[in-house]
Amino acid sequence: MTTLRGELLVASSAIEDEPFFRSVIYLLDADEDGALGIILNCPLESDLQLVFPEWSSSVDSPGRLFLGGPVDSDSAIAVGVVPDGSHPFGWQSANGRVGIVDLDRPAPASGEFEALRLYAGYAGWSPGQLEAEIAEGSWLVVAAKESDLMHPDPETLWRDVLLRQTDDTRFWATLPDQLNAN
Repeated sequence: MTTLRGELLVASSAIEDEPFFRSVIYLLDADEDGALGIILNCPLESDLQLVFPEWSSSVDSPGRLFLGGPVDSDSAIAVGVVPDGSHPFGWQSANGRVGIVDLDRPAPASGEFEALRLYAGYAGWSPGQLEAEIAEGSWLVVAAKESDLMHPDPETLWRDVLLRQTDDTRFWATLPDQLNAN
């Protein structure tokens, strides 16, 4: 299997159910044992100050907890982008400068991370499941940009990622929310 770690999964119009409708998922890990990713464009209404008070001043705009996916949504994952050559305590690289941050460590000092967000839960696939979903057209696999992880407007990320594609998948960005209502 070609590794998909560090790539984006962009939901196709075939996916109509939440939380995956028009989702953009960053794959933190993908191998023969399955895949694990986080939904980048699903901010929650939770007040981060109440849920993670010690971390709330360290996260990037919009300063909210995000839904990472439906699996283990009572737990949290922190994802951070580090400066070049940096390897902070409690950070494990997933792909280049992007990595998972241990939430049991003290909250980071200013400048320790270029960007940081917290996610409730994750999206997970068993061995072969993601490959089958990609083959059936549920997901488009595209290259990720570090800026996708901290996109300032999560509501437009799905469309923005599609519009930067150079093939016919750009067309997906123009589809109405409900195809049968068109």
